Amino acid sequence: MTDVTYDQVTMFGADWCRDCRRSKALLDTLGVEYTYVDVEADLSAAARAEEISGRKSIPVVVLPNGKHFVEPSDAELQAELEASGVV
Repeated sequence: MTDVTYDQVTMFGADWCRDCRRSKALLDTLGVEYTYVDVEADLSAAARAEEISGRKSIPVVVLPNGKHFVEPSDAELQAELEASGVV
C-alpha cells in the first residue's frame, strides 16, 4: 500500500454505488469538508483508489492523517472522523 495523505477527507466513489451514496450522505450530514472523486468521470481515479486500498471496492475514504477505509459502515466512519478530530 502506498501512503497517501490529503489536506482534507477524500472519497473515491461512483454515483451508482449505494455504499458511496450512504458514505457521502454521512459526510454531508456531519458537515465534513471533503473532496469527492468520481471514479467513473476520472479514468485514473479507480486506479488511484485501488492503489490506496489494495482492493477494487468503493467507496474508499481517505482521512487527512492517511488512514483509509473501504466500504466503511456509518458507525465506523463517524467514529474515526471523531477520533481524528475531523468532526
